[in-house]
Amino acid sequence: MDFTFDARTEELRARLLAFMDEHVYPAEQVAHEQRERLSSPWENPPVVEELKAEARRQGLWNLFLPDAEHGAGLTNLQYAPLAEITGRSPQLAPTATNCAAPDTGNMEVLAQFGDERQKKQWLEPLLAGEIRSAFAMTEPDVASSDATNITTHIRREGDEYVVTGRKWYISGAMHPDCTIFIVMGKTDPDGADIRRQQSMVLVPRDTPGVTVKRAMRVFGYEDHYHGGHAEVIFDEARVPVSNLIGEEGGGFAIAQARLGPGRIHHCMRLIGMAERAIELMCRRAVSRDAFGKALAQQGVVQNWIADARVAVEQLRLLVLKTAWMMDTVGNRGAHTEIQAIKIATPRTVVGILDRAIQLYGAGGVSQDFPLAELYAGARTLMIADGPDEVHQRSLARRELKKYR
Repeated sequence: MDFTFDARTEELRARLLAFMDEHVYPAEQVAHEQRERLSSPWENPPVVEELKAEARRQGLWNLFLPDAEHGAGLTNLQYAPLAEITGRSPQLAPTATNCAAPDTGNMEVLAQFGDERQKKQWLEPLLAGEIRSAFAMTEPDVASSDATNITTHIRREGDEYVVTGRKWYISGAMHPDCTIFIVMGKTDPDGADIRRQQSMVLVPRDTPGVTVKRAMRVFGYEDHYHGGHAEVIFDEARVPVSNLIGEEGGGFAIAQARLGPGRIHHCMRLIGMAERAIELMCRRAVSRDAFGKALAQQGVVQNWIADARVAVEQLRLLVLKTAWMMDTVGNRGAHTEIQAIKIATPRTVVGILDRAIQLYGAGGVSQDFPLAELYAGARTLMIADGPDEVHQRSLARRELKKYR
């Protein structure tokens, strides 16, 4: 394994770091002030559109998509350090570069499984950053950690599918530019193979029978920058049969293909969040005195900073190894590593953010610093894309199988 950045990665890193320093970090406070003056909290502050235009002008656009026809054509190993950089400002940088979830996963699905009409109608405007999208999978009435539990029904009537079900925590659905849902439901609920019961269909937001009911909060945050996390009702919503993605019964497999890259992208950005936390810890430690000396001279604070640095270096190597394996042996071959980073990264970054919050005292839990919101996002990723315990169960079974 060789994790040395190649020339293209180094060049993109340099440009992206400059973009962050010159445009993104200065825009954080501006975006906050502009949002308070908007008629709807779900609209993008004007500075976000300015960032998108600048990122596109600089060629820092769709970096996540390995498909050279539609994206930057980077490998996972090349993209990893770039996603880490955007993770330092998770509210602005991923959106500015058109690399924000859930649009990234939806674009990957359409690029890999969509037909030419679907790509023309939905993928192209998503790639251009003209619209937003949502992925409707999680349901409130079942344990969605087991995707075979999904109860949303997709029945065929002639040339239409009729979608009925209740979803929640559907990221991006509150955004006014969210115009399309990828909905996972059951087309064959009584099928013998429980992993062939599900399908995915494209449901435009303005379809009769689709109701975006309310925004769900995450630790009190509505997550406006990501378009919120909505409860969505599908009540006999009808779409053409041509809106099926792939084949009937292929929904579970498509979901797994979508979630693999999504998990590593989250981990890449989490490392950037941890780096931001370490920077904030160090700045606080050298600027504050307590009990007659700087916080930086307190042994416990030194331990927190040292432990955080060690942990981040370990996580980065594990993520880079996983990215390298996905590039060389495919997502299936990297299954163990993907699960390992999904377990280790959010848990570790939550711990680093917790120490940073402690160092900032009351300021750490306030809106004046980014730590509380970063903590909420990192803690949520111990649940999103499959809770840690599900991955631990699967990983343990794979280890035990070697000895049976």
